[in-house]
Amino acid sequence: SQIGLGFGFLYLIALRPAREQWAALAAILIGYWTFFAVYPLPGEDFVWGTAGVTPAWPHWLHGPAAHWNKNTNAAWAFDTWFLNLFPREKPFTNNGGGYSTLSFIPTLGTMVAGLLAGGVLRSERKSSAKLGWLLLVGIAGIAIGWGLDAAAMCPVVKRIWTPSWVLFSGGICMLSLAGFYVLVDLWRQKWAVFWLTIVGVNSIAAYLIAHLFVSHIRKALVRHLGAHLFTLAGSAYDPVLIGAGTLLVEWLLLFWMYRRKIFLRV
Repeated sequence: SQIGLGFGFLYLIALRPAREQWAALAAILIGYWTFFAVYPLPGEDFVWGTAGVTPAWPHWLHGPAAHWNKNTNAAWAFDTWFLNLFPREKPFTNNGGGYSTLSFIPTLGTMVAGLLAGGVLRSERKSSAKLGWLLLVGIAGIAIGWGLDAAAMCPVVKRIWTPSWVLFSGGICMLSLAGFYVLVDLWRQKWAVFWLTIVGVNSIAAYLIAHLFVSHIRKALVRHLGAHLFTLAGSAYDPVLIGAGTLLVEWLLLFWMYRRKIFLRV
């Protein structure tokens, strides 16, 4: 839904020059940060039951970062109004995970960052200039995002897609893209990313498998291979090993589809 709500706006931004795309990114991040920063913190008369959390919750943020706390922030307040405009079995008070409808706005910032990176890769710049751009933007994104979190000005929180998360995660993506650009476009070593290609060419199928069948795959692995197999390295590694096994099964399903030229597309 975050991608779906933002894609129409992304299309319009994509029609504009790169300078205006940068301006749109800045407006999205600064505007959304301001939206949260100016929203008042819970007062003494705040009804904590509506937020689904208590003052004793151990994960509260403090200082300026408190404006992004779970289910007491501006996006949560918007949802308590917006989602109750529609017929419901009972009034909406909070999302158990802290997710919010308006997260599509900063997610649009992530999408614009990808749009800018794609524009650079498709441009007539020299290969060294393209690589330098990706590295510079990547390092800057990580540094600024981490710095905002460390200064308690804007915490890095994926669930509500904070502006600092857009910068931090976007920086990591830029550096990853730089690595793949070198490996595939410059060194011509496509074989090294074949295992990722299997997922990329059938991304919709991968998404559906992960959301519809992952629990069944996990149960099947434990049932047929035995729970003891995943605890040989210690119970602490149980989730990691089961997760790795599940991912392998998902990849094999996608590989089977790839070999038979079965692709889900819109």
